[in-house]
Amino acid sequence: MSWAADKWIFLGAVMGGLGVAVGAFGAHGLPVVLEALRVAPDEAPRLVETFRTGVLYHLVHAPALILVGVIARERSSLLLATAGWCFVLGVILFSGLLYALALTGPKWLGAIVPAGGLLMVAGWLALAASAWTN
Repeated sequence: MSWAADKWIFLGAVMGGLGVAVGAFGAHGLPVVLEALRVAPDEAPRLVETFRTGVLYHLVHAPALILVGVIARERSSLLLATAGWCFVLGVILFSGLLYALALTGPKWLGAIVPAGGLLMVAGWLALAASAWTN
């Protein structure tokens, strides 16, 4: 078993746990926070949905990262490492910025969110390429 395999599995497990915690906050705490911030009642549902989208993509990529680690136990490659880093950075940019936007962050952050989505797509393509070239 390689050092990298354990680290990918660890990161995926941490990402999964954080995703559940952030999702719970979104379901229970976010509406309270938005009310305290005096967000317009007609704006709040959109912000909650933005937050939910971040949680969904966050939680989808946690097991993907664990999968990278499981595969890396058998064979490690640059494509596999690329997939892992793309998943990690994609979640940080895509989900993290959606969380910030939902918490009434600066609207210009929305211009960066697609970069996180592109990293996620690149991660899946790198994972596919890793499987194809083996």
